[in-house]
Amino acid sequence: MISIKHSAICAAAISLAALTGCSGMSTQDRNTMIGAGVGGVAGSALTGGSALGTVGGAAVGGVIGHEVSKPKR
Repeated sequence: MISIKHSAICAAAISLAALTGCSGMSTQDRNTMIGAGVGGVAGSALTGGSALGTVGGAAVGGVIGHEVSKPKR
């Protein structure tokens, strides 16, 4: 069984690798990725390492990161 700490470290490492590999991203894209990474870690921590909680947290965090940095019209 994977511990919560192990899940959080893995999610953070994957997020960091994804961010460094995409240097040409827009601010909105970058914020979406950051939100997904933070949401995944939070979802994992809140649900005791559940895969569904991690994926759900990443989805919610990605949407929030995307919406926060929308261009003003």
